[in-house]
Amino acid sequence: MNAAYAIEPLHLPETLDAADAAEFVEFGRLCDALTLETWGHLDRATPAAGRLRYWRDNPYTRTRLFFVRVDGEMAAKSWVRFEQQENRTSALLHVAVLNAYAGRGIGRALLQHAEALAGADGRTVLMTFTEHPADFDPEGPDVMTPQTGTGAVPASARGVRFAAAAGYRLEQVERYSSLDLAAAAPELDRLEGEALARADGYELLRWTDHCPEEYVDQLAQLMSRMSTDAPTGGLSYDEETWDAARVRHVEDTWKRAGNVSLVTAARHTGSGELAAYTVLELAPGKPWLADQDDTLVAAAHRGHRLGMLVKIANLRRLTDYPEVERVTTFNAAENDHMLAINVALGFRPAGWDGEWQRTLPAAGGAGGG
Repeated sequence: MNAAYAIEPLHLPETLDAADAAEFVEFGRLCDALTLETWGHLDRATPAAGRLRYWRDNPYTRTRLFFVRVDGEMAAKSWVRFEQQENRTSALLHVAVLNAYAGRGIGRALLQHAEALAGADGRTVLMTFTEHPADFDPEGPDVMTPQTGTGAVPASARGVRFAAAAGYRLEQVERYSSLDLAAAAPELDRLEGEALARADGYELLRWTDHCPEEYVDQLAQLMSRMSTDAPTGGLSYDEETWDAARVRHVEDTWKRAGNVSLVTAARHTGSGELAAYTVLELAPGKPWLADQDDTLVAAAHRGHRLGMLVKIANLRRLTDYPEVERVTTFNAAENDHMLAINVALGFRPAGWDGEWQRTLPAAGGAGGG
């Protein structure tokens, strides 16, 4: 089937205005068109500067991107991401085809190509995802539920049927939520007061883009816990090891992409330990939006409403960015505690993501490892 379509690799230019950037810019237009077809807006689109930075190889990930043209126009894309430090037997891949070109076997050709690349690299656990706006009843009859038993995706959706037919199993559902800042503002004072009443012995720290040197090692420890404390359903993930260098790499990547990262942390005054942190990301190409990234409370410091406290403190910092209208975030559907915090803050469902996995038989001696 691959022979029917030319699957071309995407070249990453050095800069957006480089002489060889035209193909990359065209690929970006394809990405935006696919996002608009699914969501009707660009909240989940990555601006061009971010794409150019995030897709580059680094010590932690390698990414390969491809496209298919039909009659000279880009009609579909795929990508494969290989982690380099952990999860070295797995790969994350994704395939997307414009609606006008669906049903021609392009998606299947791209998927087989991506799976072959993963297998050649010794990756036997393949993961992918599907995206679904909140325009269906997650408790209705025409849904598929994951192994966790919480959350659902529409069984008749093209992406769901495609993934299931290719042998992938739905292992988890993530809730995609959106917060209207103006609507949420009146409740913040009350919620903050309730949290402060439980948070005696803690102080808040705030920084932008760069963690202070005296806290970076502790922040790395908390970021390591994100890989084990956040629910992953039936997905196969290794525990991540973070150190100061890895934190600085992420900060540098965000900065080079033109983003602003707002971090608020809670520090236990008695021990000096960082007890919790939360991150908001702002991208210059999406001035109306802030992305809620990590939020974590260390196990030894739970029960003091620190998750609520750091989130509210960070949301208040958005007054310095008056163009921001809403905040979006993702939570595993079974993550009751964090979902309860977000619901109390005013986050409402905007959609659902299906997280899928397929395990290939080990090919003796084939590929690298």
